[in-house]
Amino acid sequence: MAGAPMEDTFRSEKWLLHVDGSTTIQGSGAYIVITLSQGEDLEFPVKFGFEASNNEAEYEVLVLGMKMAPKAGTRHLMAYSDSQLIVKQVEGAYEAKEDNMIQYLQQIEEPRIRFKSFQLVQIAREENVKADCLSKLTSALEGCKTRHITIQHLPKPRVALSIQVISPIEDWRTHVIRWL
Repeated sequence: MAGAPMEDTFRSEKWLLHVDGSTTIQGSGAYIVITLSQGEDLEFPVKFGFEASNNEAEYEVLVLGMKMAPKAGTRHLMAYSDSQLIVKQVEGAYEAKEDNMIQYLQQIEEPRIRFKSFQLVQIAREENVKADCLSKLTSALEGCKTRHITIQHLPKPRVALSIQVISPIEDWRTHVIRWL
């Protein structure tokens, strides 16, 4: 096993993960930038085949990035997101109240246990420029190098929400409205 010591060193070094999700009228997408311990960036644009809120896009790309990093060979990951809500929910400082946010938090746990060390840090948007810029490929290419890229496609969300039917309750106003 001549390659084992080098592989152990490679796996023991901390990698950086920058994520950003974007929702525009053109659709939803995201960008993942994994910075290897040697400083090389692996960049992955992701186009969603479904509508997502900004928070859902942030969670989707965070889970995807966390699943990609161990496959690429790291066991130590420092993740960065400019979403205060996502970071605080993952830390446990904010409570997830909506069903889909609770389910996304559960989705984080499975890839999280694959790491010997994992930390999620909130950064200012200005510090997440590359991921932010590239997550908006269709409208914000200024400041980003043009290059050949492979786009990942997520056909459906990781979390499916149940739809609840809300029936109106009749009260004194109902009769007045019908009369008008």
